[in-house]
Amino acid sequence: QHDASLSVAEIAERVGLSSSPCWRRIKRMEEAGFIKGRVTLIDNHALGLNFEVIASVKLALPSKENLEAFEALVQNWPEVVECMTVTGAVDYSMHIVTTDMHAYDNFLRDKLLGSKLVSDVQSRIVIRVAKKTTALPLGLVRQSAKSSD
Repeated sequence: QHDASLSVAEIAERVGLSSSPCWRRIKRMEEAGFIKGRVTLIDNHALGLNFEVIASVKLALPSKENLEAFEALVQNWPEVVECMTVTGAVDYSMHIVTTDMHAYDNFLRDKLLGSKLVSDVQSRIVIRVAKKTTALPLGLVRQSAKSSD
C-alpha cells in the first residue's frame, strides 16, 4: 500500500515468501479486486496546483437521470479529483484542485454552474492539509475478523 515501486522480490523478502508464491498471491489479489491498480502519487504543489476547494453541490432536481448525467459530466472534469454522493442538505461533496482562485472561478462558472444541473455550490477553500493518505486502515480489517471469531 505504501510503495508500489517495490519489486516482487522485495515484497517477497519482507513477507517471508519466495518470489513465485508472492507473485501468485499478488495476482490473486488483483483478480479478486483487492488491488485496483498501481499509481505514482504526485505533489500538486510541485506542479503549481496550489488552490484546493471542498465544494458542496446541490442539484436543481435530484432525479436518477440528473444524478447520472452529473456524474458523467464530473468524469470529464480533470479539476475534480474526488466526487462523493453524500447525505444531508447537499447531493455531492467534491475535492477540486486548480492553480488559483481565478482558475477555480472559471471552473465554477463554466462547468459546475454552467451545467444547468446544479442549483447551489458552497465552496470551502482548503487552508492547509493536516492529513492526506491513500492507505486504507488494514488493521481494522484484522481486528474485525478477530472479533467475529
